[in-house]
This record gives sequence, structure tokens and C-alpha cells, in this order.
Amino acid sequence: MASISTHSAALSGSSASDLLRSSSNGFSGISLRDLAKVRFNPRRKDMTVSAKVRKVKKHEYPWPADADPNVKGGILTHLSHFKPLKETQKPVTLEFEKPLVLLEKKINDVRKMAQETGLDFSDQILSLENKYRQALQDLYTHLTPIQRVSIARHPNRPTFLDHVFNITEKFVELHGDRLGYDDPAIVTGIGTIDGRRYMFMGHQKGRNTKENIRRNFGMPTPHGYRKALRMMYYADHHGFPIVTFIDTPGAYADLKSEELGQGEAIAHNLRTMFGLKVPIISIVIGEGGSGGALAIGCANKLLMLENAVFYVASPEACAAILWKSAKASPQAAEKLRITASELCKLQIADGIIPEPLGGAHADPSWTSQQIKIAINETMDELLMMDTEELLRHRMMKFRKIGGFQEGVPVDPKKKLNMKKKEVPVVRKTKKVPIGKTPVQQLEVQVEKVKQQIVKAKESSTGQPDLVLNKMVQKLKKEVDFEFSAAVKAMGLNDRLATLREQFSKANSPDQLIQPALKGEIEKLRDEINLGLFKAPNYENLRKKLDMLKDLSQFKALSARDVQETSLKQEINKKFAEVLSQPNVQEKYEALRAEIENSGASMYSDLDPELRKKIDNVKKEIQGELVNALNSLGLDVEVLTSKAQVLSEQSSLSLFKPKIEMLNEEINQGINSVVSRTDLKDKIELLKLEVAKAGKTPDATSKNRIWALEQQIKQSLAAALESSDLKKKHETLREEILETAESGFDPKEGDSSVYDDGDARIQMNLGAEHTFA
Repeated sequence: MASISTHSAALSGSSASDLLRSSSNGFSGISLRDLAKVRFNPRRKDMTVSAKVRKVKKHEYPWPADADPNVKGGILTHLSHFKPLKETQKPVTLEFEKPLVLLEKKINDVRKMAQETGLDFSDQILSLENKYRQALQDLYTHLTPIQRVSIARHPNRPTFLDHVFNITEKFVELHGDRLGYDDPAIVTGIGTIDGRRYMFMGHQKGRNTKENIRRNFGMPTPHGYRKALRMMYYADHHGFPIVTFIDTPGAYADLKSEELGQGEAIAHNLRTMFGLKVPIISIVIGEGGSGGALAIGCANKLLMLENAVFYVASPEACAAILWKSAKASPQAAEKLRITASELCKLQIADGIIPEPLGGAHADPSWTSQQIKIAINETMDELLMMDTEELLRHRMMKFRKIGGFQEGVPVDPKKKLNMKKKEVPVVRKTKKVPIGKTPVQQLEVQVEKVKQQIVKAKESSTGQPDLVLNKMVQKLKKEVDFEFSAAVKAMGLNDRLATLREQFSKANSPDQLIQPALKGEIEKLRDEINLGLFKAPNYENLRKKLDMLKDLSQFKALSARDVQETSLKQEINKKFAEVLSQPNVQEKYEALRAEIENSGASMYSDLDPELRKKIDNVKKEIQGELVNALNSLGLDVEVLTSKAQVLSEQSSLSLFKPKIEMLNEEINQGINSVVSRTDLKDKIELLKLEVAKAGKTPDATSKNRIWALEQQIKQSLAAALESSDLKKKHETLREEILETAESGFDPKEGDSSVYDDGDARIQMNLGAEHTFA
């Protein structure tokens, strides 16, 4: 920069007004007229001419020197000003999320305590995590409108460019409106999704304070809307479908914007969008405020993220106008009906895009994929329309806003019930295990089911079989879940899945299980049995398995009790029918009169003919009762009580030597199995664990001892089952049963000698008689 020093006499005669004027050449305080009078004399010593170079910032080109040619979105992505943040965004907790933060702090404290002390707090941590997940689900399932507004304004919520770079394979940003300057609050560009080219445009907020100031907090000026208008004409000319993303509090309402024609720019966009011959989709990803949002929102389909809002006036502004206080904003948000579900009922929005629990900022990439799916599905529908149908579809969408159309009568059903049932939104259940219930809660539920069954049995109001079966199924799912988690913790999940797949193929009718596959299955089973007690959730698995066994036994006993009670009632009913028959009553009364007339007090004092007559009547009644029981499907056998008992005792005494011999063989087989090296090692390990545990073993020692005992029992059972001892046991058992059923006593030769005329009825209800 040049500077000239002059003598003070050269400026004499200048007026004050001349000195206050500024020249265009950068001389401040000197008029051009006086400057022209100055003569430059290089020989004068009192005059010097000097030049200074101003230091300016070197121009930084957006294209880096070491540009990566394989960058996602293509090499032109380097031209975008939108770069990944160098610093991590700070977590922001909303007011209604504070209870969740307290729970999360408790979980972290317990984990820290477990690391410092070395103690096992897995149950407490699991209980707190389940409580946290349940609280998170309950909170985000029943959000109020003002809470959804807070989520839509969350500082960490993904922006337009975040979504665009997640869903596009290539994206090139286009700048400028060719009239003024490039407004960074609105971003436009061309990108591809699954090979299909789109024109993208949307409001861009900042991800931190510096970016928000640069992007003007997502509030566009007229230059931004004119840039969007230019790109709309460009897309319409080349046939690119348009996808707009809405996320703005509203258009920037300062004096300069009004001077530049903010209203005219918005109105021009509204008029132009209704005449574009390409499909248009608008997606509200945050908040859509007033005309600033509608300027790029006149689309064929308007979709909204689950926690997005779309309004004419913000809840705070509405509350300040109607209630004279911004504190009434929750009430205003509810009355304005600005949420996605409410706007779908009013037919303003055409669909809801789900968000993960916690909002879009909890998992931005998953949210972006849901947006991508919605764009593809909606665009497939719109591209099926021709130009005239597309323009009419866009016009009719805005003509029927609110469910009404000019000149068309309202459906009477809509008059009666304007509120439609809200369509449930499919949520992401990431890191939320399905079917995972704390052990304590399951114990309470099982006990409650047992009490319900007992009460129902006592009151004879019927048995709640549905509740019992439902609880058993739930316990089965819990056990399967815990077992899968334990196998996964041991690192055997992939092997188990592979073997299951191979087994399913080999188990088909035209395939046989190969010995190698059987060996692999047995090897994996042994590994799981050995390492199962070391799994972090082993205690939960064991407790849930015990509860399942207990409830299954309870169910079986309860079913048997019900069956027996029902059978008793049917038998009593049949007996009453038999005894109430007229011929039986006549015979009984006649026999009773003869006994009274005889004057005898004991059966032995009766006349032999009368005793014979009594026996005949008893046999007739017995026959009637047997027929009645046979009609119920029961196998009935009439036995003489004393003779049968003595006969069975005498017949079983013959098999005593055989039983003792078989027991000796079984003991020898057990000793031979125990002497094996692998089983001997397990027994020694069991002894060592018992010695280490002492008199008061802890939970871990109990689990190890129990696991070793089960392994030893399984090994013994497998060894004995493979030998011929089981076959001998079955043969001896059948011989004993056949002898007992025949009622033959070799000592006496005939069981009738024990017959004293007193018979009993034995009913075979299908119960198994086992011999050990």
C-alpha cells in the first residue's frame, strides 16, 4: 500500500468540508482538488514515497493436495465444505431424560465397584440394565408433544448432510443462486441412491456453535431459497426427481432479508413447485417452521421422522400470543397438533419414518437407512405416474389437507370420528434382548401362578391352564436365551450354529448321521458341559432351569389331580346310577329283610343258603359295577385281597437271588467305569473342589461342584447304558411283572385257598410300576 508524505504548506487553503471528504484512491482527509495542486518533485528532500504490502490470508482451496480417490461419494466430495467433526460432540441430556441418566450413573458405579473389589455384581448390573432399558422404552413410547419438540431441536441430532452422505453413493454439492451469494443455510446437490440420480436440497444446521453461526442456525435468506429455485429448474429440465429435507425454525426474518424480498422468494418457490414435472418428496428430519419450511415442502409426499415437528408457529410463540407466557408452551404444543402422528391423522403428512429409542441422534446411521428405505419405496410409487397424474396428485394432496375438499361433502363417518387409530411405529430394539427377565421377577411370577392354581382348585372354579402354559413357555424361552448367551460367552456360538445346520441336513429322511458329525456333536457337548459353569450368566441359567423343572412338575401333578378328581366324580356318578336301579334296590331290600328275620348278628352265624345267596347278590352287583367302569374306558380286575397279597409276596421271593446277582453285576460295572482315567480325574477334581470349598462354599464353588457331579453321573449312565446290564434289568423286570400278574404261588399251588369271600376292585389307570 502506497503512502505519500507532504509538507503542511501544500494543504493551506483547504476548507474543513474538503478535508472531511474521502477520495476514491484511498487518501483520507485530502480533497481531489487540493491533491491536484500538489506537484511531485523527486529532488525535494522533504517528500518521500513508500509502498507497503498488506498481509492477507493465503487462499485455501477446498481440494486437498493429497485427495483420496476412493473416498465415499466420489472424488468431487472433497469440494464440499461439510467435513467430519474433529472433536466429539458433547452429550446433551434433556430435562425429561434425567431419570435415565441417574440409572446409567448407578450402572457405571456398580461396574466400577466390581472392578475395584473383584466381587461379582453381575446380577445387580443385569437388573439395573433391564430397568434402564424398560424405563427408556416406556419414556420414548409415551412422549408428550413438547418432549418431541425438544428431541427435534437436540444439538446432536443428525443434519441434512449427515443423512445425505450416509444414504448416497455419490454426492456433488452445487452452490450459488447466480444473483447474490451462496447461502450456507440451504444446501443443494446431485446424488445417487442405488444407482438412481436425485436432486437433493435441504436446510442445514450446524453441529457446533461455530457451524451454527456460519449456517445461520438453519434459517435461510432469500438467496438460499433462490438457490433452491435454480436447482428445481435444473432438476426439472434434466428429469431428476427431487428430495428435500426440512429442518429449520423458519426463514431468517431480519431487515436485510425483508429488503431483499424474503416473502417474494418463498412465494415464487411455492408457485414453481406445483408446476414441476418430476416427482418430489419432502422429509421433515427436525423442526419445520412456517413458510421457511413450506418453501421447499410442496411435494407429492411429505414424510416425517418419528420425533420431528411441523408447525405454523412455534409452541413458545403460540403460548406467548394466546396465554401471554412462554411457560404455557407444553399446552400450546398439544393444542397445535404438530407431531408426526397428529399430522398423519390430518392428512398433512403421508408417512412416519421410525427412529431408534433415544431419538435419531442415538443411532444416526440406522435412521439414515430408514430414510433411504422410505425414499426408495415412495419414489417407486411416484415414478409409476405420468406427468399429468403426478401434477394432479400434488395438487389434490394440498386440496384435501385436514381431510376436507372444497365442493366435496364430508363423509359422515369422518364427522363422527375424526381421530383415527394411531398406526404403531416399528422401533429399533438395538441392545435390548427379547425375553430377558430378571430372576427375582420370574420367581415372583412363578409363585403367583402357583397360588392362582391352588386357589382355583380349592374354589372349584376351574384351573387357569392358559396362565400356567403361558408361564411354562416363557420359562422355556428364558432358558433358551440364557443358554445361547452362555454359549456365546464361551465362544462356541459359531460352532454350535454350524453343527445345528449340519445336523438338520443329516436328519432328513434321505440322509444318515455320519460318525464324524456325531463325534463333533459329542465333543462340543463335553466342551459346553465343562465350561458352562464359568459362563457369567450360569447362575441365572441354573435358577431359571430349576424354576422350569419345578413348574413343569407342578403342571403335571396339577393335571393329574384334575384328571383324578374328574374320574372320581364320573365313577361316583356311575356307582350311584347302578345302585339306584330298581332291580338292584329290590334284591337289596329282599336280602336285608331275610337277614333281619334270621336274627343272626354275624356273617358266620347265617344259614349257608343265605350266605350263598348274599355272595350271589354281591357278585351280581360287582358285575354291574365292573360294566359301569368298563363303560368309562377303565381296565377293571376283580381280585381277592388276601390271596393276592400273599401270592405276590411268595412269587417275588423266588426272584431274590436273581436281583442280588444283578446288583452285584451293576456294582462291578460301576467300579470298572470309575477306574477309567477320564472319570477318575473328574472324581479327583470333585474331591479337590469340595476340599477347597470347605463347610461354607460360595456360589461359584457350588456351581463347580454341581457341574462336576452332573458330568460324573452322565458318564456313569452312558457307560452302564452301553453294556448289557440294562437288557438284563429289563428282562428280569418283565419276568417279575408276569409272575405278579398271574397270581400263581408255587408253594401253595392254588391261590383260592386264601379266598375268604371278600373281594376288592383294582383299577389300572395306566400308572407305570418300576423296579430298581
